[in-house]
Amino acid sequence: MILFPAIDLFGGKAVRLYKGDYDQMTVYSDNPAEIALDFKNCGATHIHIVDLEGARDGGTPNLDTVLEIKKQSGLFCEIGGGIRSMEIVDRYLSAGIDRVILGTAAITDEAFLKKAVEKYGERVAVGADIREGFIAVKGWLERSQVTADEFFENMQKIGVKTIICTDISRDGAMAGTNLHLYRTLSRRYRVDITASGGVSSMKDIEALKAMELYGAIIGKAYYTGAIDLREAVEAVQ
Repeated sequence: MILFPAIDLFGGKAVRLYKGDYDQMTVYSDNPAEIALDFKNCGATHIHIVDLEGARDGGTPNLDTVLEIKKQSGLFCEIGGGIRSMEIVDRYLSAGIDRVILGTAAITDEAFLKKAVEKYGERVAVGADIREGFIAVKGWLERSQVTADEFFENMQKIGVKTIICTDISRDGAMAGTNLHLYRTLSRRYRVDITASGGVSSMKDIEALKAMELYGAIIGKAYYTGAIDLREAVEAVQ
């Protein structure tokens, strides 16, 4: 299992939201690239980056910061948030970012998703952000009418290789991750699933590893010290 310590960006700073609420934002660092270097020093090989402004408003408002994280760390970097056109996909991938994650666009613009997967293959992942069994869109602000199962079924058909799956109710709440959800989805579908939201203890990490999940994202638990990243990396190797 691959660990993806996370950096969420807003205004060039590393922040965290509570359950996706932009009004409940904590700023952890004015220098996200420094955090990326700490990830590297702890033995991490991959970084999960979210442009929160992009997710809410579209576009690449934190592009320079994202590229600085990649340049300073040299780690595998995936980026999500506001990627709603081929122009933005091209911009990130041609600049050296390893993988882009389509969220809202995977629901609202299937032609774009298919085109991106056709052109870039495994360098395009999708985000399945789940609220009460349905996929949420637009930075989690709206709930679509698409169920999680309908979404996974369709992504598999299109040829998407990697799905980052978040239980919004667990995100930033430090209440443990939704093991039942990931176990069910990983048994049902032939895609690489990365668990996101509520991974808040070594117990969570060990349980996800035991079910042979592709990856797990560590967010708030890193910033609060609830998970020692070095210890977590060693546990999954």
